[in-house]
Amino acid sequence: MKNRPPSSGAPSPDAGSDLPPAAAGGDDKARAARKPSAAAARRAEKAAMRAQTTEAVAPTHDPHAAKASYSPEPVMTTTATPAAAALRKDPARADNWKKLPLEQLTDADILAMPDAEYMNDVQLAYFRRKLQALKQDILNNAGETTEHLREDTVVVPDPADRATIEEEHALELRTRDRERKLLKKIEQSLARIDSGDYGYCEETGEPIGVGRLLARPTASLSIEAQQRRELKQKLFGD
Repeated sequence: MKNRPPSSGAPSPDAGSDLPPAAAGGDDKARAARKPSAAAARRAEKAAMRAQTTEAVAPTHDPHAAKASYSPEPVMTTTATPAAAALRKDPARADNWKKLPLEQLTDADILAMPDAEYMNDVQLAYFRRKLQALKQDILNNAGETTEHLREDTVVVPDPADRATIEEEHALELRTRDRERKLLKKIEQSLARIDSGDYGYCEETGEPIGVGRLLARPTASLSIEAQQRRELKQKLFGD
């Protein structure tokens, strides 16, 4: 018997190997063509994402607009006030205390005096006059407050107006109370002038300094002693 060839319905495993070389080359070319297209798609996707990101962060206004409208804050320069300028020694005034009468002397003239003349008769007389003038101002203010309170004794029917008047009276009385305490210090300073202790620290005995006394005629402590006392009060109370 002759051997029959295999049926055409079931291709043999070696059927693919019987394809012509041209057909096999075409498949390779197709696969190679598909690969670049996938890479191009990925590149296009990345480009789109970059475009979206750039659009999201892109400013919606002119970036130079804020810079153009911005002006740096001016530098605050501290200028000396007339009072501070007066507390500077002027060598040209060093001998004015010898030439001018007491009534014509100014704070600048007293400050310009030599250190060797500290708390001499002229300085003591000048500070006595200064303290007495301050005392008289306080007494005058106290008299004006009394007159104001006497004039405002009329009952005001409007509650709002009455509350305003009472608040003004309370503020004025608080001010007078502070001046009353200052008046006591003035009296103590005048007593120290009489005893010859004015101008010297009560704790250390060192000179308080003309500049500090001109700014605060009732000072009885040097700056260092005052700072120590304030620190002690802060730590341990009164």
